[in-house]
Amino acid sequence: MTDFHDTDFYEQTDSAAEAEFDLTPESLISVDYIPPPSGVSQYVTTLYHFRCDEPIIRDIQPASIGHLALFPRGEGEMRFPDGRGDPNHPIAMLSPLSMATPIEVEGPFHAIGAALTPQGWAALTGLHAGENRDRMLEASQVLGSDVVAMGEPLIAGYLSGKMSAKECALAIGAYIENKARKLNPRHVELIKTVNQWLGASLNPELADLMAKAAYSERQVQRLVERYFGLPPQALARKYRALRAAALLSFPQLTPEYEAELADAFFDQSHMIREIQRFAGRTPARLRDDANPFLSEMIDPKNFRELG
Repeated sequence: MTDFHDTDFYEQTDSAAEAEFDLTPESLISVDYIPPPSGVSQYVTTLYHFRCDEPIIRDIQPASIGHLALFPRGEGEMRFPDGRGDPNHPIAMLSPLSMATPIEVEGPFHAIGAALTPQGWAALTGLHAGENRDRMLEASQVLGSDVVAMGEPLIAGYLSGKMSAKECALAIGAYIENKARKLNPRHVELIKTVNQWLGASLNPELADLMAKAAYSERQVQRLVERYFGLPPQALARKYRALRAAALLSFPQLTPEYEAELADAFFDQSHMIREIQRFAGRTPARLRDDANPFLSEMIDPKNFRELG
């Protein structure tokens, strides 16, 4: 069995880490996470306040479902795998990401936002997650003018000091709660079933999902991509890598978790490639204290919808 916290294992990943661009260190970044109120918790995984006052900020956003965010300070872009670069509009909608995506911003850079659950993405936007993944969109294009009426006063209040970041974040949560539309109850039940399926194992069997879903295999494939952004097998691959990254960021692993990790991947190189693809780091840098945003985004609390 591989010892995933053996020094030699992490040293073997250093050459791959060299391909990652230089990231802004932890000492220069502050990230506060704000629990969402109970009324919006089905739609929002966490509210947050990110800030860094450096002239240039570089980080990597792990693969995620979607965000509604305000950017009171800082102008930059997300750089997607196909070569596109979408700017961070002052009031922005980040669509589901199929893989980790680099960010580069001219600072100071402050962001206040909500990380959405799959149900939250659908209830807020009404958009097909698979058809709209890997984009940073101007929020008004997706949500209409009322998001501007919500966001602009919050940005002004934050910049003037009349509103705290927490107050702004809670206001974003309230907006989402009021804006969210009701989904088909059977679809909501399927989302819950998929979450449970993903959370049951690092390598969940597709047959297990099909046995529990109240739909045909074709319908399950279609609906999972609609709500999660990827079809079931690709989705399981993404969450396997993110959860493995979360486990490997721990100071210690139980023998049970080590065995599960060893069984989940073909070999070490396969695991390294998968974690780098979806989390944006190699295992060597998952334990690097210079990456606070990544460390928070892959924290197990942010997978609470997986049970």
